[in-house]
Amino acid sequence: MYKIQLLNKISHLGLNLLPKDKYENSEKMDNPDGILVRSADMHTMELPANLKAVARAGAGVNNIPIQKCSEKGIVVFNTPGANANGVKELVILGLLMSSRKILPGIEWTKSLLGKGAEVPALVEKGKGDFVGPEIKGKKLGLIGLGAIGVLVANAAQSLGMEVTGFDPYISVEAAWGLSSNVKRATSLDAVYADSDYISLHLPYNDNTKKMINASVFAKMKKGVRILNFARAELVNDTDMAAALESGSVSCYVTDFPNEETLKMKNVVPVPHLGASTPESEDNCAVMAAEEIRDFLENGNIVNSVNFPNCDLGKCAAKKRITLLHQNVPNMVGQITAILANEKINIADMLNKSKGNLAYTMIDLDNEVSESALKSLNAIEGMIKTRVL
Repeated sequence: MYKIQLLNKISHLGLNLLPKDKYENSEKMDNPDGILVRSADMHTMELPANLKAVARAGAGVNNIPIQKCSEKGIVVFNTPGANANGVKELVILGLLMSSRKILPGIEWTKSLLGKGAEVPALVEKGKGDFVGPEIKGKKLGLIGLGAIGVLVANAAQSLGMEVTGFDPYISVEAAWGLSSNVKRATSLDAVYADSDYISLHLPYNDNTKKMINASVFAKMKKGVRILNFARAELVNDTDMAAALESGSVSCYVTDFPNEETLKMKNVVPVPHLGASTPESEDNCAVMAAEEIRDFLENGNIVNSVNFPNCDLGKCAAKKRITLLHQNVPNMVGQITAILANEKINIADMLNKSKGNLAYTMIDLDNEVSESALKSLNAIEGMIKTRVL
């Protein structure tokens, strides 16, 4: 029986994929095999000794101690693309709100309450204060063409915008899904210089921290509109406030409001609604449950953020052994030598690496002896082994 701890409420559509004869799940669980989480902060959590996998029902994993998990041989999964449509729809709404002054117009109209029969005439008189341009024919620059970026690009192009995207790491799958009418930018500077609107769709890391700052505002068109539905930390708030005050930036739409952004003029602060749709929550839960089940039962890794993807299909061999280890020379040679010395025959094998970590899956024709397991675990750089 596999034990799954739930750190957040997880959609029943996901939990229903974990058969009750094989899985037990609860918010309070001693020494679980796996954890399903959404936004709960795990950084101060003591990781259970038996924990093998964490599946985040969502794309961002800032709430999970990745390095600590890697050191302990805990595979961390996320669910890229599961909430992409929900975010895409909000980005399109953000484009419209950044242009048409919809939000301040609504707030002003509500202030007319109590004016009685004068309201229609006041609306006609005051509507000129909320004039804004159409998005059709305007240039949208996308930084990042992952699952969300591709959907935004295609949707904006279908609405008549001229779309340019920049992503030096675009995947083959994303490239196949991208409209042929979307232009490719050769540099970030090209996106900055040519765009009327810029939408951010890239991860937060040391290289992207506060990348939208005073130095890049100087490269942009005056009056550019910027949308951030990716990560708050991508934007330097102090520099953004100055750019909005000077008119260098006409509007900033962010899904990550804070005390500083709420003080700024011409900001549309959205309360982190990107994936807040029932469809997104269901999709994320289903994908997370499928990932953690496939790993626990078959050892396959799909959509991990710390270990390499590695899929040997359903476990049909007499025994399958999986090995999480450092990506160092002669590791596979040492593993196979130990199995050969124990007269254990290899039926199939797969080895993949990701940075300084690697994963090896081996289907065997024999049972795995205790002496073989002891020798495998004694290899320098071995993190964790499992026999399925």
